[in-house]
Amino acid sequence: MGELAIKIRIADREYPMKVDPTDEERVRRAGKLLNEKLKQYKDRFGIDDKQDLLAMVAFESLTDKLLQEEESEDRDDRLYQKIHQLNGMLAKVV
Repeated sequence: MGELAIKIRIADREYPMKVDPTDEERVRRAGKLLNEKLKQYKDRFGIDDKQDLLAMVAFESLTDKLLQEEESEDRDDRLYQKIHQLNGMLAKVV
């Protein structure tokens, strides 16, 4: 199946995109969430400049992503330690 041509509106500007049909829902949802975040920042701080709003949302998104990556690494480390402990216990039994 080929790519799907869609338009996403971000900060009162329309962007044409070609996406895989399986990604369409995710892309549209991302556009909607982005616009909601822009509105939240505009309402909260009274900022009208689109570039400033986009920069603030981008910064928040990246800090959230970095936090999620750190938490994921911590979970992976704890899981690896548990697996290592279980392997040690199994080695003693066998």
